[in-house]
Amino acid sequence: MHKVSNLPIAERLTLRVNDAAAYAGLGRSLIYRLIAEEKLQTAKIGGRRLILRESLENLLRGRKAG
Repeated sequence: MHKVSNLPIAERLTLRVNDAAAYAGLGRSLIYRLIAEEKLQTAKIGGRRLILRESLENLLRGRKAG
């Protein structure tokens, strides 16, 4: 059983793909494409790929990742 943080998405350091898509108003497939194109910074923890919220916000604001 996974314990999901009760923190609002805007306060989390990392986001699951579904959360990132909902937060940004984008589709999951686009999120995966942005990851593949290395336009989003991610962290792999326990076999899960997590998106750095700051990277997503920077991308949406037109700033470069990293």
